[in-house]
Amino acid sequence: MIKNYIKIAWRNIIRRKGYSAINIAGLSVGIAACLLIFVVIKYELSFDSFQPNYKNIYRVVTNIKQGDGMDYNPGTANPAATALRMDLPQAKIGALETSYGSQITVPSNTGNAVDDKKFIEDVGVVFIEPQFFDVFKWNWLAGNSSVLNEPDMVVLDKSSAVKYFGNWQSAVGKIIKMDNLLTLKVAAIVEDAPDNSDFPLKVMVSYTSWKEHPRDYNYSNDWNGLGSSHQVYMALPANVSIDKINAQLKISSLKNFGTKRVHVRTMVLQPLSEVHFDKRYSNSLGDHITSITTLRTLSFIGLLIIIMAAINFINLSTAQSVGRSKEVGIRKVLGSSRPQLIMQVIFETGIIVISAVVFAIVITKFALPYLSNIASVPQSISIFNSGCLLFLICTTIIVIVLSGLYPALVVSGFKPVLALKNKITAASVGGISLRRALVVAQFAISQLLIIGTIVAVNQMDYVNKADLGFNKEAILVIPGYTDSISLQKMAAFKLQLLQNPQIKSVSFISDAPSSENNSSTNFAFNRSSKDVDFDVFLKEGDADYFKTFGVQFVAGKGYDPSDTLRQAVVNETLMHRLGIQAPQQMIGKSIRIGGGTWATITGVVKDFKTNSLRESIKPTVIFPHKAFEGETAVKIETKDLKATVAGIQKLWENTYPEYAYNAFFLDDNIAQFYKQEDQLALVYKIFAGIAIFISCLGLYGLVSFMALQRTKEVGIRKVLGASVSSIVYLFSKEFLVLVLISCIIAIPMAWYFMSGWLQTFAYRISLNAWIFVAAIVTSVLIAWLTVGYKAVKAALVNPVRSLRSE
Repeated sequence: MIKNYIKIAWRNIIRRKGYSAINIAGLSVGIAACLLIFVVIKYELSFDSFQPNYKNIYRVVTNIKQGDGMDYNPGTANPAATALRMDLPQAKIGALETSYGSQITVPSNTGNAVDDKKFIEDVGVVFIEPQFFDVFKWNWLAGNSSVLNEPDMVVLDKSSAVKYFGNWQSAVGKIIKMDNLLTLKVAAIVEDAPDNSDFPLKVMVSYTSWKEHPRDYNYSNDWNGLGSSHQVYMALPANVSIDKINAQLKISSLKNFGTKRVHVRTMVLQPLSEVHFDKRYSNSLGDHITSITTLRTLSFIGLLIIIMAAINFINLSTAQSVGRSKEVGIRKVLGSSRPQLIMQVIFETGIIVISAVVFAIVITKFALPYLSNIASVPQSISIFNSGCLLFLICTTIIVIVLSGLYPALVVSGFKPVLALKNKITAASVGGISLRRALVVAQFAISQLLIIGTIVAVNQMDYVNKADLGFNKEAILVIPGYTDSISLQKMAAFKLQLLQNPQIKSVSFISDAPSSENNSSTNFAFNRSSKDVDFDVFLKEGDADYFKTFGVQFVAGKGYDPSDTLRQAVVNETLMHRLGIQAPQQMIGKSIRIGGGTWATITGVVKDFKTNSLRESIKPTVIFPHKAFEGETAVKIETKDLKATVAGIQKLWENTYPEYAYNAFFLDDNIAQFYKQEDQLALVYKIFAGIAIFISCLGLYGLVSFMALQRTKEVGIRKVLGASVSSIVYLFSKEFLVLVLISCIIAIPMAWYFMSGWLQTFAYRISLNAWIFVAAIVTSVLIAWLTVGYKAVKAALVNPVRSLRSE
């Protein structure tokens, strides 16, 4: 029986090659799109889940209540790990301190710094407690975590050891330098962290080494400091109440942070499963945080795409069912039962869907290398695993049921008498109203994605062209260091740079006006004995900071050249938060940063974007502090840019032979703020294109069927004088009305979803009417072109051929 079903199903598919090809094309593209989305989502959800104690591991984060708002910090104070071990003896606790952009030097045998191998490690360099590896499990290739009890010891991951020394086996016992400040002995080697880990630890320096170099790496053993780079992790027994631990953390916070602060700091537990997705705590060790909203959006898009493909199948199958009425009638007369007819149609659907799945796998295989352009996934990712296999099996079953069940019920429900008399019509099977509803649903989905694409592209265009309040063009930033030798060379280096006529200005800075840095502290204003009830954000730079970045003053001027904080400049946001409206009133006032000395405010600058446009402008103070001005910002003439940059690199290497050159252009760095949003905009473009493709396939198939069913009608109309345009209008009017109805349904949904997405930006475009009008016009044009081609072709057929069989 099954063999007979398959044979007949195959014959029916071959007999209707055009419709079968349309169905297979639509389903294969839809399934391939869903498979790619599944690969991305599966990868993102797998982060750190390989840890044996995954469900019981937590990060200790700090929530800061200040004024009417709440700030979230992924770190906590330096003494926290030691204190929490006393307060929570049942927990395993380990801490680490991240060092961003550190230089690792492998000394040469010649003793000449020029011959040393130098590597800049943007992420993965940490000071780490040995207890960290009681919380997290790592595969040790040589040595064990106990080596981290000693100062000046370092553990390397396998790939770093190979990079530094050629092979990891010979690395143990060798010497490396960190930032030319620490001389470290390689004491152990660990396996590389998987790609799906938020802990890509590469160079793990003993935590005691950090404590022994407090000035060089900003270590202090007090509860006043709070940095995102110092993080504490905790593994709890499975039966421990998290609410109880959080209550104990609140008590510990009150005891250690104190109650005299203007803002209240409270340590709380964040499950490891949320570390990868919670953007409130934006700083992750791997610098790769994915919004759970993004994954839900991708899932929703995938669901819509597969529904569209199924709609195509249902539309074409119900339309073709009229042509099979005699076959069904004969089968029923000869004794076929309704379940047998249902199975026959389901088998046909199954063959088409399985064929589509095979093509989908091929499409996915070709598309996989490009997946990293729309998602932060490694290029080595594969679809040949149990998870993808299970997804394909489930998808195949669901699509077969979605696509085949209704047509099967329609076909099997034909009455034999009507079927044999050829009295079955599209209207009698109830297909017309259903097909209309399905076409509306299909184009509503397309509308949703088209509007999403227009909004996302326009928002990212706005972001990329937004006025940041300073000049980011042609500014080369060279990360450097603030050790005593480097500081002594700064003045001479700057003087030599300015001798180049292609260089407009040079400034030593802690970071650029717009950055991901959120260094902040408490402060007092106007000689008050009490701190203000919100933190101020810090930017350090020399007196040329404002000239180099083109920051504009609204009152006063910059500060005088100085190595320490004596004078300062504030932004408009800080001025307004302090309740002062006239910028001139700020001039001459005093400000005290942290517990330091009072400094005079010499100027107020026009607000500039301190971070990405997702965040509002922060109250900021800019001041000189040579000990933190490790970066060099160079404003360059755009003429002969390549030669100028090459000259800067040569001068750097001659001035600082012990350090690697690692410059970047500021505008490129700012563009990285929006990597995920750019990827999402690209996702919308791709899937809107897929949705349009599937919609057009469906419309083309339906119009083809209509043209075939109405061949004689068209011939009679032409004999009676109908023009080609009237025939085209006959075919087009219904579909254009359906497309307009779909717009009415899609627009409110699109407005709701895209408004929510835009809310993630502090600075955003407005959802103007033209966006929706453009989407409607696009859909109408696409529908008309799809329907019009086939309609024109049908209208141009010679009526003699159309009526020959009459």
